[in-house]
Amino acid sequence: MKTKNITLKIDAETYRRARIRAAQMETSVSAMVRDFLAEGNTKAANPDIRRIAALRALYRKAERRAQPASAPLTPLTREEIHAERLR
Repeated sequence: MKTKNITLKIDAETYRRARIRAAQMETSVSAMVRDFLAEGNTKAANPDIRRIAALRALYRKAERRAQPASAPLTPLTREEIHAERLR
């Protein structure tokens, strides 16, 4: 698939919030915009899809903390789990 570049003009605060949100989701602002446009905003409107995305982010976080098979998995703290749920 051939891609095209686009330029958006947004205020600095919106851009700052977008970068923070992208970092929390372990993605880029470009990927967030691309997904938003490709899905016609259905992802943002559907709470089940948002919940699944939050769970996937939580699983990625847990995977990053996983040790080699010989070592036990370090569980997430209660605060980390609740912080992901509250997003």
